[in-house]
Amino acid sequence: MNKIYADSNAPLEGLLFDGMVIAAGGFGLCGIPELLIGAIREAGTKDLTIASNNCGVDDFGLGVLLKTKQIRKMISS
Repeated sequence: MNKIYADSNAPLEGLLFDGMVIAAGGFGLCGIPELLIGAIREAGTKDLTIASNNCGVDDFGLGVLLKTKQIRKMISS
C-alpha cells in the first residue's frame, strides 16, 4: 500500500459522501489537516457532522466548511 499521494484530493477519492461523520485533529488552528479540509471543500461533500476541538475561524481550518454550509452539525469541546 502506497501512503504517498500526489495531492490532497487523491487520498479522499471514493471515501467522501454526504452526511458522513468526520473526526478532525488539531488544537485550535495548530496541527489541523488544512489540505484535507480544502479537498473536502472542493469535493462539495455536504451535511457533514464534524467532531473537533473547535471549528476554526472564518477563512481557515474547519471554518471554511462552515462558511460554505457543508457542516450540518459541529461537536466541539
